[in-house]
Formats: sequence, structure tokens, C-alpha cells
Amino acid sequence: MAQKNDWASKVLALLKGGNANAAVAQIKVAPSVKDIKALHAALIVQQLIGRWPVVDQAVADATQALSAPRLHRSP
Repeated sequence: MAQKNDWASKVLALLKGGNANAAVAQIKVAPSVKDIKALHAALIVQQLIGRWPVVDQAVADATQALSAPRLHRSP
């Protein structure tokens, strides 16, 4: 059984604590697109979308970056 990842709740706690810069830094190094989407859903549920425009932009950028296919080089 897989362990529950509460990365999104930790980032949300940073935002609620008033530390948007730390939240943006965490968003930039997000573990997966699934975690970013969970954070986005939590922001919608708690009606925090639009409160921090820099966070909204970081979420959009991270979603796009993690969703895009990677460019690989053969060895």
C-alpha cells in the first residue's frame, strides 16, 4: 500500500502562514504533476485562488513543466 503524500497540505500551510516565497520555492521543486494538481484543487476548495498571483503563476508553470514530455538524449 502506498503512503499518502501530504506535500500539498504542507505547501498550503506555508501559504496560510504568510510565507508565499517559501511556497513558490516548494512549488518549483514539486515532486510530481499529481502533487501540483492536488495543491491546485486545495487552493480552489479553500477559495485561495487569486489571493497570491505569484503562487497561481508558479502552479501554472509547474503544471506545464511537469506535464510536458521530456527531451531525452540517447546515451
